[in-house]
Amino acid sequence: MALRYFIAGTDTGVGKTRVGCGLLAAARSAGVVAAGMKPVAAGLIDVNGVMMNDDVAMIVQASGQQDPLDRINPYALTLPVSPHIAAKRQQIAIDIGLITASADALARDRQLLLLEGAGGWFAPISESGTMADVAVALGAPVLLVVGLKLGCLNHARLTRDAILASGLHLAGWIGSEIDVEMPEKPENKLYIESIFGEQALAWLPFNPDARGDAGHLASALPRLLAASASI
Repeated sequence: MALRYFIAGTDTGVGKTRVGCGLLAAARSAGVVAAGMKPVAAGLIDVNGVMMNDDVAMIVQASGQQDPLDRINPYALTLPVSPHIAAKRQQIAIDIGLITASADALARDRQLLLLEGAGGWFAPISESGTMADVAVALGAPVLLVVGLKLGCLNHARLTRDAILASGLHLAGWIGSEIDVEMPEKPENKLYIESIFGEQALAWLPFNPDARGDAGHLASALPRLLAASASI
């Protein structure tokens, strides 16, 4: 059964998918049998005649997995809006039990399973449920992606506190440089380290081209595998 990590972000658009795909590609290169999953995704595009979420398409490409699409992404919502709105428009009730069952199926015969959240920690999936509820149900250690941009110090602290309050294990964090023009980057990085009390597992530098992501994130892979074994 696979070691699992839930990839959360300090906000939407901070690089969760790039980090997850980079780790999947690094795992594949290292001979680690890995799979990715995005339980809930909102916004579909045409990918070679198949309507799917672009994040999901990236996961499939990075991992090379051939699992049924509805197992990799149990809830593929059409509208590119908050999941609770998209699900309501389609008259869909998101069943967390279905998500956990899909994760269990993907974990079989694998060494590593990366589960990517949607939006920030408390992104709503219904009128009362959030992605945090999905993470708690999955029970996996959390890998937090911190997007380096104005406001990230507040977002990092709030998200860290929320994860710990949920009772889940915070396995580490990865920095993602998403604002190339952000001033005082070194000072911000140092403060983020002080929030977590440790350095990032890896930093993903700003680059519109994702092809080098696996190389930047490869150093985090053995640390995640070793850390998960001790939880």
